[in-house]
Amino acid sequence: MKIVKINVNDSGQRVDKFLSKYLPAMPKSLLYKQLRKKRVKRNGKALSAQDIIHAGDELYLYICDEFFTERKAPVGNFEGLSVVYEDDNILIADKPVGQKAHGGEDSLLSQIQSYLYQKGEYDPEKEHSFAPALSNRIDRNTCGLVLAAKNAHAQRVLNEKIKAGEIRKEYRCLVHGRFTESKGELENWLAISTTENRVHVVPEGTKGSVTAQLLYEVLHEQGERSLLHVTLLTGRKHQIRVQLAEAGHPLVGDTKYGAPRDAKYAYQALCAYKLTFAFTSPTEGFENLCGHSFESRFLL
Repeated sequence: MKIVKINVNDSGQRVDKFLSKYLPAMPKSLLYKQLRKKRVKRNGKALSAQDIIHAGDELYLYICDEFFTERKAPVGNFEGLSVVYEDDNILIADKPVGQKAHGGEDSLLSQIQSYLYQKGEYDPEKEHSFAPALSNRIDRNTCGLVLAAKNAHAQRVLNEKIKAGEIRKEYRCLVHGRFTESKGELENWLAISTTENRVHVVPEGTKGSVTAQLLYEVLHEQGERSLLHVTLLTGRKHQIRVQLAEAGHPLVGDTKYGAPRDAKYAYQALCAYKLTFAFTSPTEGFENLCGHSFESRFLL
């Protein structure tokens, strides 16, 4: 049996969601079995999967010791981490081309967690279910700005604001060809092929497909290439790359979506260059960010 005191970062979660993070070694089927058998209690009362936990609660877990794992300090090397902005709640990092956002000691997330650990702002041993997390993702070979939440409150706020379109994400990309119009909008139905790890434009209403929308503006033209400013209206995998390729303007270097190989660009010429906080209502802890924009140092 183990007693777990719920902290602020754990608060507000359903019991089953908390336990799935706190006991990652326990299969989900077994976790729900423990709940049905009343082996998770609060104040002497058994909890069900949907019950909400709060800071200060003491959970009594009548569960085998083998499922309790030690939360270890992050081991990533944060040397080279480029921090564009940081406060008590969030961090904005400038990710270079070639670095993965997640997975492995060299990933951006690992760097950020190690950086916050060294600063004393994140201690895995004091956390039961939370770890600093990325709120937006960009591809390994896309450079630019990535948002990270330092605490559970910030994570919820960022996720809500991104979903509501109140954090505006703007990109710059270099594409093949010239445009007849200096500004425009692209809208398509997209479907993901997991076997190919790529996205396809499909007919409207295709099963499993989603709509994708973006706005583009031509900033500069040189020869048969155009530098674009792109504002996302939806958040879809590879939506800039696949929609511009469908329009006959694949990103320079993006051989996955039809561009020829390029000696200078061994990757797609795409940068998540600007984040703007356009909140429509006051948000606790984020008041100083409303109306502010941040830009990447990378140029195409």
